[in-house]
Amino acid sequence: MDTLLTALRAAGEPTRLRLLALLAGNELTVSELTWILGQSQPRVSRHLKLLSDARLVERIQEGAWAFYRLADRGPATAILAALVSLLPVDNAELERDRQRLETVQRDRSAAASAYFRGIAKSWDRIRGLYVAEAEVEQAMLAAAGDKPIGSLLDLGTGTGRVLQVFADRIERGLGIDASREMLAVARANLTKQNLGHCQVRQGDIYNLAVPSGSMDVVTIHHVLHFLDNPSAAIARAAQALRPRGKLLIVDFAPHSLEILRTEYAHRRLGFEDAEVTAWCRAAGLEDVRVEHLTVTGASDAETLTVSLWSAVQRADAPSHYALEVA
Repeated sequence: MDTLLTALRAAGEPTRLRLLALLAGNELTVSELTWILGQSQPRVSRHLKLLSDARLVERIQEGAWAFYRLADRGPATAILAALVSLLPVDNAELERDRQRLETVQRDRSAAASAYFRGIAKSWDRIRGLYVAEAEVEQAMLAAAGDKPIGSLLDLGTGTGRVLQVFADRIERGLGIDASREMLAVARANLTKQNLGHCQVRQGDIYNLAVPSGSMDVVTIHHVLHFLDNPSAAIARAAQALRPRGKLLIVDFAPHSLEILRTEYAHRRLGFEDAEVTAWCRAAGLEDVRVEHLTVTGASDAETLTVSLWSAVQRADAPSHYALEVA
């Protein structure tokens, strides 16, 4: 009863209802919300604090920036769903807000596209060396199995592509990346495809702000070769998995293309099957398997082999998820 009353009191004000409408399926900063609503920053911040205190809205800090979105777990989520469904579709004020929101989204998309254009040539050059990404993505989907996926965590999410690939298979997706510029690209991509059940966050792959035992699938797609301690990243990924959850790792097999180290910041020139398998087992994972994807009919000197490792968390692995979110 207290939860219900607190949520209704927090939502029962015109500006706060407008905020809930804007944050349904979107992540927005205070400055963006201030511009959309046409109100002062202190006033919008006060409204957001009330909604946050009532656990209707989440605040996600990324350096000096903070993003807000509707809470997607906790006791108030059912109330939120009901409130958002009851918002009128023909309200003039809400329609003006939606139009301004579209302007914000277009500006974001333009900025993200400009950034990505600057690095696209280098990405295309590397992608031309190995099997098509579509084939890699299909292999990842197959390795994940055919069961429904509750929560998926993508480490080093970049443009959010893995979240997009798995979007139809998952209830909730979370991408973690250290680069704010790449997160801007990912947010624009997720918004464009209306994937409100997928989120991205700035974070440290070695120190994840994710409850232990909370994820059904964790993916690490072409990230290990950038890391100075890939075994530690695998150990942290394993810790995030529920019992019988699955870890999927995509990276290159050993190669000798030094240009990837000198010009593209690759710390490692690929990984041996046994090396990654050993790291997975040291992290407590079992049933480790590897699949190799190659470009058929091409010279070994010109192409890279992509390796896909899959591993499963033990059924008796301790899960602290319920305790951590209580």
